[in-house]
Amino acid sequence: MMITAAEERKKGMTALFIDGEYALSVDTMTLLSYGYQTGSEITDDDLHELLQASDANRAKEKALYLIEYRPRTSKELSDKLIPLYGEQAAESAVQRLEELGLIDDESFAREYAAQLLEKKCCSVQKTMYELLKKGIDRDLAEEILDELAPDPVEQIVRLLETKYARRLSDEKSRLKTVNALRTMGYRWSDIQDALCTFEDEQEG
Repeated sequence: MMITAAEERKKGMTALFIDGEYALSVDTMTLLSYGYQTGSEITDDDLHELLQASDANRAKEKALYLIEYRPRTSKELSDKLIPLYGEQAAESAVQRLEELGLIDDESFAREYAAQLLEKKCCSVQKTMYELLKKGIDRDLAEEILDELAPDPVEQIVRLLETKYARRLSDEKSRLKTVNALRTMGYRWSDIQDALCTFEDEQEG
């Protein structure tokens, strides 16, 4: 088979025509690195290898773009890349970024957990759920939360002093606040203790 035409397209892609018929589009830089051009002979195996290399390169470039926008876990990147470039290319791209230290699930998990616990006053249960949703290994998530988890009663008191300060004026509002805290993953016993502490502070 012979490459009879190579036409540059948008987004750094080149369309290859084999024996006068359109065959596929590949990453232009990958094509140049392989040295193929109009008039080059190419086999089916060569085409398959070229396409795999093209997908791997495009997946890596896309991954770099995604982490430039915001930090991500390896699972988040894989989930984004696989539908676009296939599992093999996605795995290769993620592995390469891990080797370069550009993605680190442990560092991400620590920063994300600290943000949820300290800035958003999320419960440990809610934070665990969010970490797992991001693809963080459960054992790692448990280790980090054991290290970072604040006292839940203190967390709830902070919420009562800020977000829910005006929502405890009557029994109906109080019940809504309790339900909201339960939805956030806080235990009933901790909520009770926090309410007592908050009310004592208000009376004092």
